Amino acid sequence: MQNCVLIDYERAFSRPPARQRENGGKIMNMETQDKVFISYGHDEEAITTLAKFIEDLGLKPTVLDEQPGNDLTVIENLDKYADDTGFVIALLTPDDVGGVKNEAVQQLNPRAHQNVIFEIGYFIGKLNPNQVCLLYKEGVELPLGIPDVAYVSMDSAGDWRLKIGQEMQNAGIPVDMNKLF
Repeated sequence: MQNCVLIDYERAFSRPPARQRENGGKIMNMETQDKVFISYGHDEEAITTLAKFIEDLGLKPTVLDEQPGNDLTVIENLDKYADDTGFVIALLTPDDVGGVKNEAVQQLNPRAHQNVIFEIGYFIGKLNPNQVCLLYKEGVELPLGIPDVAYVSMDSAGDWRLKIGQEMQNAGIPVDMNKLF
């Protein structure tokens, strides 16, 4: 063999799954592990239910409307809280409607408020995808094709609480599962 270089193909060309990626080189620290950012639309009851659930777990929910600095732009607010966030729950409730433009019969479907969709993308880029969870009400059109992000139905039986707790644990958030019951 003349001037031949052997490469470990798997090592050279495969990339680690997103769940193993670090936050731009930053490891989540103890000060951010208990802070959960809630991205939401207009369903006040769902927001209140989710925030109370997070508090019941001994964690600190961040709801932008309850924070100082409402004079900031959306990006400024997200930047302000992103570095102090250990986990994000995007609450997808039927706040808007939309459909495919060129369909013969225009059918409008319930959708999450557009700020929620934007914030999902923002936090997936800022944090690890496994630190973002989509909690949705049945019938809401879901954004598809987002790898390593959990989709959890906000069912009336309350099973979503256990699933959210498990997702938080998977992301490294210290959750006492006994507090769920």
